[in-house]
Amino acid sequence: MTSGHLEVETKYDVEENFAVPDMSGLAGVATVDEPVEHQLEAVYLDTEDLRLLRARVTLRRRTGGPDAGWHLKLPAGTARRELHAPLGEATKDAPQALQEPVAGILRGARARPVTTLRTHRLVTALRAADGELLAEIADDTVTATLLAGPDGAAEVYAWREVEVELGCGDEALGAAVGERLISAGARPSSSASKVGRVLAGRLAGQPSGSHARGPKRKKKGPAAGEFLHAALSEQVAALQAADVQLRTEQPDALHQVRVAARRLRSTLAAFRDVLDREATAPLREELSWLGGQLASARDEEVALEHLRAVVADEPVELVLGPVAARLQQTALREIRAGLDRALLTVSEPRYLRLLDDLHALLADPPFTARAEGALKPVLRATTRRSVRRLRRRLAAARRAPEPARAEALHEVRKAAKRARYAAEVGRGELAHVTALARSAKRVQTVLGEVQDTVVTREQCRRLGIAAAAAGENSFTYGRLNGLEQARAERAEAKFWALEREVRPVLKAAE
Repeated sequence: MTSGHLEVETKYDVEENFAVPDMSGLAGVATVDEPVEHQLEAVYLDTEDLRLLRARVTLRRRTGGPDAGWHLKLPAGTARRELHAPLGEATKDAPQALQEPVAGILRGARARPVTTLRTHRLVTALRAADGELLAEIADDTVTATLLAGPDGAAEVYAWREVEVELGCGDEALGAAVGERLISAGARPSSSASKVGRVLAGRLAGQPSGSHARGPKRKKKGPAAGEFLHAALSEQVAALQAADVQLRTEQPDALHQVRVAARRLRSTLAAFRDVLDREATAPLREELSWLGGQLASARDEEVALEHLRAVVADEPVELVLGPVAARLQQTALREIRAGLDRALLTVSEPRYLRLLDDLHALLADPPFTARAEGALKPVLRATTRRSVRRLRRRLAAARRAPEPARAEALHEVRKAAKRARYAAEVGRGELAHVTALARSAKRVQTVLGEVQDTVVTREQCRRLGIAAAAAGENSFTYGRLNGLEQARAERAEAKFWALEREVRPVLKAAE
């Protein structure tokens, strides 16, 4: 069984003779407890190439102190989300419940002990008037043992640091505590974690499967391949971060996985002159498969949230029967089912192979001769191709007869998305792509609303049938369908007005 909390922590480096200053008198602090002493031992686990640490994740087994047990710390913006599991029997393997959230990072590799940290800790608690914990100041004297190399020779490190972890206190309290520590001689630490400090040398090296490799140029500015490698590395990291969020069922995680997969697929397609297209085509196909697997779950979630909002705004006399309740129950059922399908997808060997292949691509990119060339001509070419594609789709949509119009507009939306992603990759290098990215995003958003109504109208139809079968009044579902049809027509009209504004931007970008 696991539990967890959000950890908001700041670290400070201190000298051996440092004394933690008195924290009495800080705003909101009613009492300062006497320091409590703990002897802690933590064994940190990671893969041979430190995949967890490189993803800002730490996994450890700690004994001693009030939080003895297995701990998994995951990035959560500027804070970290910490999951706990009981110690259980002494073992070198972490509980499965803590391995599952990082399965996409481990990708089948075993996490083994990499270092042991022994910490003498003095904890000072700051409390509010009602006794609630505002913050803890941990004065740590640390000894770390690192096994280095096949001969088993041990390296030992020792240092002292102070951690400030917020309880129910706010950031202002954390800043005030930090000011007193700095005034007493502390320095903000550059190490995100104790284990990161110990393994800094290995982390600075080139990891297997994730290190940066790309052509280097002596001339000003990066080579095309070097730039592309950096962009792909960021996008793979974004997919990996979204993967962890999905496995821990964080809000909007499913959407973020889809976005990351789409960006990667778009970048591989746009830069097919720089990366061998035969080598990247299978990756693009697998990224398309991933997006398709997750699409329906996300679409249903958005549709049901929208319909619930529409019903909430409807006049009471037009909502006949238990419409809101049916929508709520359907949303709960569909969202849970969609999440379960997504979790099954990211557990499939096919998905894990995709992650392996993406990291292999970063480790040994199949560059073409153009990778050694200047960046800007490549960016101009990729942008120009995506713009031409979008203009062709727009022309086809203008000619499309009414029955085929919806599919033609869907193709426009996909082309706009590709143009946007291509422009965003080149932002900062080409002046004109900012306007292109903005215009493409507007097209994508407006046509996204048209596409959303396709899903909402189908939901209205299914809900109406289910309501009628249950003996309920189905009037409101028909009304909702009509409202969604009207929304689609408004969105399409808005798109054609926008299309006239976008034409000059596309012409300039081409």
